[in-house]
Amino acid sequence: MRLTVGELARRTGLTVRTLHHYDHVGLLHPSARSDAGYRLYTPDDVERLYRIVALRRLGLPLSDIGTALAGPEVSLATLLDRQIDALEQNMARDRRLHDQLRTLRDSLAAGQSPDPARWLDTLELMSMYEKYFSAEELKALPLYSEPDAQVEWSALVTAIQAAMDRGSRPGDPDADILALRWMTTVGKSTGNNPAFLMRLHEMNENEPDARQKTGITEAMQAFVEQSLIAARLAIFERYLPPEDMARMREHYGRDMYAWPPLIAALLKARDAGMPPDDPEVRTLAKRWIEMFTAYAGTDPANHARIREAYAKEPDLRSGSAVDETLIVYVRAALEGMR
Repeated sequence: MRLTVGELARRTGLTVRTLHHYDHVGLLHPSARSDAGYRLYTPDDVERLYRIVALRRLGLPLSDIGTALAGPEVSLATLLDRQIDALEQNMARDRRLHDQLRTLRDSLAAGQSPDPARWLDTLELMSMYEKYFSAEELKALPLYSEPDAQVEWSALVTAIQAAMDRGSRPGDPDADILALRWMTTVGKSTGNNPAFLMRLHEMNENEPDARQKTGITEAMQAFVEQSLIAARLAIFERYLPPEDMARMREHYGRDMYAWPPLIAALLKARDAGMPPDDPEVRTLAKRWIEMFTAYAGTDPANHARIREAYAKEPDLRSGSAVDETLIVYVRAALEGMR
């Protein structure tokens, strides 16, 4: 059995975008090719995909799954046992939710609430979040725990949809403002935690009801991504000469979804007290500089101009959790490699 990415997506219920992301971050590469040169997934690739999805469902952050798979292999029987245990816990939770919903329905039938649909939607969304975050993490996730954050997101999604409906396009002033506001709101609603950001993104990709509940459609997501790139390129244009801007326009934004897990891994290493010369930290720092030079080139003068832009323009870092201490940490790791 050999499957194309589209066939694998249909058979597993994952999206093609998710499988491409796993490929991009090095978690799962198609290991075969057809006679026509198309990349194909083999049975071994499918087994690895199961391990990735199972580990994710067991609560391991995506940024840590590659490390886990690179270590001593956990047997499939052990992984299945762990997933069965997790499912049994989820079944117990779902039973409690079922009982709560029945109670709520009875109360609503007695006329005790004027808006039953909102209560039900809220409970459903709460249940969805619990698949991706532990109870302790949910306490630290403002989007889940703080009503004001939810109201702010709802207002922003409404504003973006209105902009799309009136024909705004990436690069238009109103689209730029909304995209930059989106990233500021991302930082606030995730507690400036890039690992939380990637799990919210994964939830929106993998849960059919998520987009309906949040209003963040695939079209809106693409609109915001393209508008954010346009808005930040407009900022860089104040600092870079035309020849460097040409490279930026071609490559900036290509690794949009590879940066958050990398930043999360570096923050975790820094906060755990790992020294910059640790081999794991150096590997992460090497990946950082590879992704940076992909759009910035190798000219030190251009690097200096880009650093100046990042230092003076908060909108270039909003929502990323990158601060000066992290940059110093990465530089120290890179210095040790020269």
